[in-house]
Amino acid sequence: MGSLRVTLCTGVLAAAVLTPTAYAADGGGVLVTPAAPAPGTDVTLRVSGCTERTAVAASAALVADVTLTGTDGTLVGESRVRSTLTAGAYAVKVTCGGTDRTGTLTVAHPRGTPAAHASPVAPVDAGGGGTADLAAVDARETGPGTGQAVTGLALMGVAALVVARARRRRETS
Repeated sequence: MGSLRVTLCTGVLAAAVLTPTAYAADGGGVLVTPAAPAPGTDVTLRVSGCTERTAVAASAALVADVTLTGTDGTLVGESRVRSTLTAGAYAVKVTCGGTDRTGTLTVAHPRGTPAAHASPVAPVDAGGGGTADLAAVDARETGPGTGQAVTGLALMGVAALVVARARRRRETS
């Protein structure tokens, strides 16, 4: 009975955490889901109280203007936050018929870090360890060295001896 309770509580907690949250901006009726997207994130815009079947949402934070569609006064559309944005608040203007509604889209820092960069800002020292010098030499020019050739021949000789002894034992038994 105890494990059922733990399972049920875990399920409820997971559902609460994974449910997307919306952000009502400036009381203008514009909802943005998720509440604080990072640059490059897909977002859903929702506006209520619009008597038209379509509306257009525009923002400098979005890659393009969004056509919102729906019925019964609730219009929905999707877009993507520009990947080059810095964290901050950006205005969203929804034109519905002859009226405009405004809201705010709050862009979060990428990956939750305040100083994260979308791409490296300096050369990356990739290392290479002891193989870096070997990679600089073309193996076709040098071929195997004397030590490698002797080691290969010795291994071939040992393998030939093992095979010969195995045949002799099979023939004598």
